[in-house]
Amino acid sequence: MDSFSSFPTTPISPARSASTVVPNDADALPHVSRAIYVGLGGALAVEMADGDTVVFESVPTGALLPIRASKVRASGTTAGAILSLW
Repeated sequence: MDSFSSFPTTPISPARSASTVVPNDADALPHVSRAIYVGLGGALAVEMADGDTVVFESVPTGALLPIRASKVRASGTTAGAILSLW
C-alpha cells in the first residue's frame, strides 16, 4: 500500500509511522517508505517505488536515506538495524 502516492515526490512533512525491516527478496514492505533509517552501516539493496532495484554502497551507521522504497532486498544488503519510515 502506498499511502503517499498522491503526494509530491519530495514531501517535506516528517514521517508518522515506522517499522523494523527484515530484508527479504520476495516480500514487499507493508508500506512504501518515505525514508529508510540504517542503524548499522553497510550496503542497502532496495527496490524503489517505481520498480528499479539499486544498491546503496557504504551507507554509514545512523544514515537516514530519503527514498521511496517498496522492498529491502536480502541479496546485496549487509546493513542492519533497518527501519522503514512512512
